[in-house]
Amino acid sequence: MFTAKEIADYYNTTQNHYQKWWKLNDNLSLHYGIWDEGIKSFDESLRNTNRILMELSGITSADKVLDAGCGVGGAALFIAETKNARVTGITLSEKQVELARQSAIHKNLTDKVAFELMDYTHTSFADESFDVVWACESVSSVTDKNLFIKEAFRLLKKGGRLILSDFFQSVENQPDKHQWVKKWGATWGISNFDTQKAFVKKLDAHGFIKINTINYTDKIEKSARRMYYASLLGALPSELYNLTHPRVSYFAKNHYKCGYYQYKALKNNLWQYFVVMAEKGV
Repeated sequence: MFTAKEIADYYNTTQNHYQKWWKLNDNLSLHYGIWDEGIKSFDESLRNTNRILMELSGITSADKVLDAGCGVGGAALFIAETKNARVTGITLSEKQVELARQSAIHKNLTDKVAFELMDYTHTSFADESFDVVWACESVSSVTDKNLFIKEAFRLLKKGGRLILSDFFQSVENQPDKHQWVKKWGATWGISNFDTQKAFVKKLDAHGFIKINTINYTDKIEKSARRMYYASLLGALPSELYNLTHPRVSYFAKNHYKCGYYQYKALKNNLWQYFVVMAEKGV
């Protein structure tokens, strides 16, 4: 099981990989792009993911949003630019906070967006501080998903909305003879994946209402394929680097493999991609 420190180490260690292979400096996005009809480029697909989550959650200029697991701040900045909402982004990674803050300055959005080094399962914010809790592909990182759900419920105002997108194991106890899912998680600092049904049950048990899910698996396949090709292209230089740098860290050594494992798991129907919405009752 990965600890919070190890998850932070993963993101600190691999940020340069995302800058090279995922156009991070241009898009400020660590997530998969959703390829709806009319989406013509990878850049557009990444923005489309943010747009979909923003529209489904009904964010307005009156809202105060928490981006839980904000990465390098792309979604938070997108929300502030598009809806003029106030957004606080939190992450475990020092490098992510640094880049996110620099980007906010560059975009002249420091009056609307703030970034903090904080664990989304144990924040310092007061009860009912936010209208929306947003989590794009970040909840899968925590071993006990209940910890995130409990904290999100505490932080939301009555009538507040939870919106997230993430990877979910297709079924409980599914056969996986090649251990594609386990290997994928190991290269990403993810200890386990919930099924969509199990996650919805957890939301319900913690008091969330109006729970709804939308399956976007077919629409992220191009993004998954892009990551797969990146892993193949990166294999030789990565292995050569590992040979000449024998003391390289675990994540630095193995990260290129994640693109291969996630795609193999996807093509074997071992995981699905869902957007999940829920509300805190009034």
